[in-house]
Amino acid sequence: MASLKAEVSARIEALRREIDRHDHLYHVLDSPEISDAEFDALMRELRVLEEANPELVVPDSPTQRVGGEPVESFEQVTHRRPMLSLGNAFDDDDLIAWHTRVEGLLELEDFEMVCELKYDGLAVALTYEQGVLVRGATRGNALVGEDVTANLRTIKSIPQRLRGSNVPSVIEVRGEVYFPKSKFDAFNFQREAEGLATYANPRNTAAGSLRQLDPKMTAQRPLDIFVYSIGYQEGGDLPESQWAALDYLSELGFKINRNKVLAPSPTRVLDYYRQWIENVESLDYDCDGVVVKVDRFDYQAHLGDVGREPRWAIAYKFPAAQALTTLNAIKFNVGRTGSINPYAELEPVVVGGVTVRNATLHNEDYIRARDLRVGDTVTVERAGEVIPQVVRAWPEHRTGDPPPFEMTDACPSCEQRTERREGEAMSYCLNAACPGQLVRRVEHFVSRGAMDIEGLGIRQSEIFIDEGFIKDVADIYRLHRRRRRLVEMERMGEKSVDNLLAAIKKSKEQPLSRVLVALGIDLVGSRVASLLAGQFGSIYAMQVAEPIQIAEVPGIGPKIADSVSAFLRARGNIDLVERLNESGLQLRQEIVDEQVAERPLDGKRFVVTGRLPNFSRSQIQSRIKELGGAVSGSVSKRTNYLVAGEGSGSKRTDAETLGVAILDEVGFLKLVAGENED
Repeated sequence: MASLKAEVSARIEALRREIDRHDHLYHVLDSPEISDAEFDALMRELRVLEEANPELVVPDSPTQRVGGEPVESFEQVTHRRPMLSLGNAFDDDDLIAWHTRVEGLLELEDFEMVCELKYDGLAVALTYEQGVLVRGATRGNALVGEDVTANLRTIKSIPQRLRGSNVPSVIEVRGEVYFPKSKFDAFNFQREAEGLATYANPRNTAAGSLRQLDPKMTAQRPLDIFVYSIGYQEGGDLPESQWAALDYLSELGFKINRNKVLAPSPTRVLDYYRQWIENVESLDYDCDGVVVKVDRFDYQAHLGDVGREPRWAIAYKFPAAQALTTLNAIKFNVGRTGSINPYAELEPVVVGGVTVRNATLHNEDYIRARDLRVGDTVTVERAGEVIPQVVRAWPEHRTGDPPPFEMTDACPSCEQRTERREGEAMSYCLNAACPGQLVRRVEHFVSRGAMDIEGLGIRQSEIFIDEGFIKDVADIYRLHRRRRRLVEMERMGEKSVDNLLAAIKKSKEQPLSRVLVALGIDLVGSRVASLLAGQFGSIYAMQVAEPIQIAEVPGIGPKIADSVSAFLRARGNIDLVERLNESGLQLRQEIVDEQVAERPLDGKRFVVTGRLPNFSRSQIQSRIKELGGAVSGSVSKRTNYLVAGEGSGSKRTDAETLGVAILDEVGFLKLVAGENED
């Protein structure tokens, strides 16, 4: 009996290996060795054996690609390393300027760059442990994404188990899930034949497919992926460059885009860019530009990041998609800060694969500068994820004499008077009780980058406000008292109400920085909020701080400081903060004391140059300043130390001539630790 069980187990494992091999040949290498009928026969045999022996079923079996059971919501996943955004170049000058900056930071004129196509899909991170796929997550807010492992398993080009002899113990790879254009057209054709609604474009359909709560729905969509980088790795031989990493990923069984080049100069990058502007329509996936990366990983580490963008990479975007249509009306909405925002109602037009019906008009000055009038033929532009905008009118196509644009002097929500502040382009509603602002404030408060309350969309917010359930954002945390009324409302029901109330309760765990973002303070985004929370430790400390004290926080300027102080000291907002505190939100956090008992570098002047093994120059410079030292850009008689890495150049020569002490990275760390004496 035991022998028979062992034979069945061995046959199941052999079938899995064989099916995985054919999946890889077909979906990754595009070179199948067997017919579809032969492949189906292998799958049928495996299913029969697994159904008879359910204890032998494993998550990475090919049979599990069909999708597991539906889930009620997605778990959050914290990325081991942030999934950073890319800075953009929009013309050749931008690209050259980026290359020049990198030259200066590396102190090198010659370095290689990898050019890859920029896919317009959905970024994901795939984590493998001991060669087996254990987790797949969306990019989310770059730090935290959603666990969509079950959905990603349904994509045939994602290996369930890694291949090759150099499989690391842990590896997280990044890639872009997309919906091939040819399969998207066929998918829409089939839906139309079945009397179902069709989808607008491949990108949004791919994103929506990955966020299906039922993996079986995802499995019905022929999604694909290109893997383009390593986010994290333990064990195995880590490649030393992006070019080598792509080859390594291919050896592990991932699908890599072969339309890449190694460019020694900006001229070669521009050649690659122009080649794909001319040939982009030949691709079977949406592509909106090229990505240029410094090839060597040690150079990338030296360059580091700025904000949420790496200095070592840039996306050179293709020209924006444009189309002509008719401007049917100019209307207005009110933003969460009271700004009156004009927008265009357009004759529907397809721009870059998306049907556009509305577009931003920015502000009064923008409209007047372009002399936009109702009835005009206008050019609409859409670039990547940017909101569509009207970029110009064509007066020569005008019929009759439509009147020039006049800015409204009444709020579109509450009809109270508006005011245009001196030195600003926007007009503002002055009514603090404006319901339009409240809707937008609630929408912002519950958004994913703020309190992340799923289930409270703009439509529900409008209804709750109209019913008097929400008069400010603090009332969100009192909705549980109205559970019976909520259940009785149309399109709510017990399950959706309980899910909403659970999401509201869970949001109380969000840290102070997220609460600051949620409040919608002008000029305060996630980075500024983190700086404020880390410095002050509580919202109450910020309330009593003078603007000049807030401006002393590194990274916070006077305008931000004035905005924070004015918001938190406003009478209504003081009451709001107290109500949020009563509801149990995290308005305090522990301040990590980063002060050092001694400042061993007081009075010392440093110059940092060259490429260091483990730290970027900016990291070393920041550490010097933290410990009391001063940093200069050039070596002089006043310089005490030169911290020099590979490629130091003329600064090392100057230091040697002037008798300045020269430290490598190890020497600097010993100095900081007090092991070196002058």
